[in-house]
Amino acid sequence: MIRRRDLPAPPPSSEITPEAVYLDRRAFLRAAGFTGAGAMLAACGAGRQPTSTATPAEAQADELGNPSTDVEIVTSYNNYYEFTTGKQGVADLAESFRMRPWTVEVGGLVHKPMTFAIDDLLASLPQEERIYRLRCVEAWSMVIPWVGFELGRLLDQVEPMTSAAFLGFTTLLDPDQMPGQRSPEYRWPYTEGLRLDEAMHGLTLLATGLYGEPLLRQNVAPLRLMVPWKYGFKSIKAIVRIDLLEEPPATFWNTIAPQEYGFYANVNPEVDHPRWSQASEVRFGRGKRRDTLMFNGYADQVAGLYAGMDLRVNY
Repeated sequence: MIRRRDLPAPPPSSEITPEAVYLDRRAFLRAAGFTGAGAMLAACGAGRQPTSTATPAEAQADELGNPSTDVEIVTSYNNYYEFTTGKQGVADLAESFRMRPWTVEVGGLVHKPMTFAIDDLLASLPQEERIYRLRCVEAWSMVIPWVGFELGRLLDQVEPMTSAAFLGFTTLLDPDQMPGQRSPEYRWPYTEGLRLDEAMHGLTLLATGLYGEPLLRQNVAPLRLMVPWKYGFKSIKAIVRIDLLEEPPATFWNTIAPQEYGFYANVNPEVDHPRWSQASEVRFGRGKRRDTLMFNGYADQVAGLYAGMDLRVNY
């Protein structure tokens, strides 16, 4: 069986969530069964940058010392094409989106196909808080304290077959609730994929909350993928199905524009998007541009997954 790779050592005490913030969120954390706090993180391009109004209580930091993005920015500037291609109108359009009942079906090349209710997942799998950098392919980034559980813990329950090498993810298809899915310009539902070893890596998270609260509708409640060393479009939203596969699945953006969006989508400052450079990024709320880090700063943990691969070809 493929085992999850160990996470790096816990951060120093100076980087741990402040006590006052932790106490304010204790009820949610306890109700969801959270077991601890870690520090790791992920982001997307060209739009008008919101102005940060972060308070000291919100200014947690990742393991590199980057302060978290103001919660108001994170909850009001959203890429969610199922509702709209605009980034600042999602909350209103998603206001009546139904988050219950919600199930996730896991099947394909597994010994124990299962369907999980979201509330059963919250109750049965250890929830953790992790600060991840979010790097969007559009060259903007955020730092977000996510809450969730390792995808590998769910996969352990269904027992992947030895022939399984990839995962395919599918989001909810419901144009009545998601008006963006009525657009003929895109092939719905949204789909994404990972290699199995990427999915089993300890950094790969199924997120259920952020800033110590359950995910809001515009932040893709009730469940989304977070793979912090990849561009944000890999982190598929509103997941309803996961399939274990022998071959790589077709993915939403790679199908639409394969010359622009590769299957792997690893953050790589040396491989530009055909229409803009990836060498630098704008961190929302922080103003000036900064250099983009290889694998979004997680190279020590994940570079071994791609040993011997040409990352310019396998972009």
